[in-house]
Amino acid sequence: MDNDDRVKLAHGSGGALMHELIENLIVPRLANPILESLDDSAELPDLGGHKLEGGRVAFTTDSYVVQPLFFPGGDIGKLAVAGTVNDLSMKGATPLYLTLGLIIEEGLRLSVLEEIIDSIAEAAEAAGVSIAAGDTKVVEHGAVGGIIINTAGIGVIPDGVSISASRAEEGDVVILSGTIGDHETAILVAREQLKLDEVIESDCACLNGLVDAVLCAYPDIHVFRDPTRGGLGTTLNEIASKSGLGITIRESDIPVARKVRTVCDILGYDPIYMANEGKVIVVVPERGADIVLKAMRSHPLGQDATTIGTVGGKRGVYLRTEVGGLRPIVMLEGVQLPRIC
Repeated sequence: MDNDDRVKLAHGSGGALMHELIENLIVPRLANPILESLDDSAELPDLGGHKLEGGRVAFTTDSYVVQPLFFPGGDIGKLAVAGTVNDLSMKGATPLYLTLGLIIEEGLRLSVLEEIIDSIAEAAEAAGVSIAAGDTKVVEHGAVGGIIINTAGIGVIPDGVSISASRAEEGDVVILSGTIGDHETAILVAREQLKLDEVIESDCACLNGLVDAVLCAYPDIHVFRDPTRGGLGTTLNEIASKSGLGITIRESDIPVARKVRTVCDILGYDPIYMANEGKVIVVVPERGADIVLKAMRSHPLGQDATTIGTVGGKRGVYLRTEVGGLRPIVMLEGVQLPRIC
């Protein structure tokens, strides 16, 4: 069989191959107006004909296959809650309920499973969500690398809030909540057992509190996106593609922790494409940028928030380098590191 007729690891990287798989193979066969928006969460206009008073329903699903299961700053349980809460939050929704599907490998220690479930409970309580339903399956030893977690999440989008990657407009300001690349670098170091003088921790966190603070300060947010698989570069390309506009960011304004940059430089990774699990990109009209920055910096998860660029110009994403050049930032093509979420 031709290799082009097989699924590759890169099809799950969050980059160009994954987008091609979704947009060319999956979506056309399942097409409907709700699915076709391809935002982090679906926005449901009603529930079987029953309108929801005071808002609309946001609904999402995700699966978590990270290796190793435990890493500095988090574990697969915390990651599953945070990732699902964040997907709801990127629509401006208040997360309410999650489901929890556990696919457990035969031989996993019960003490390990207990630690993961405790982490899920702690993260859910901190985020203010409830685990409303679940399912458990056990598969043969060696099948799933210990455990895989599948989730679904449901929340409510308040009236007056309309957020989508397609809503970016000419002249909008692009704001980033903090340093990039922390999560994927932490996973890389933990998996390869690299010996470093300093510990690099994942930024894994639930962003709903930060999102609420922003919306309370300035409700007219055009885009929220969390730059997970494919990192900042790929996520900005998604926004540019959906909105049909260009985005230019400034290299000098993109925050990268010194220890993260050092690891990336040594191993040949670009922080712009490294995954994050506790950061948010905000695209907002210029008139609201200072208000949003102030609100973000007042929250623990947004203390390092900064403006990194603007929307406008030639379609695509471009990086204004520190020496004044303009470098195209394309969507991640391959896979930098498998099983990061």
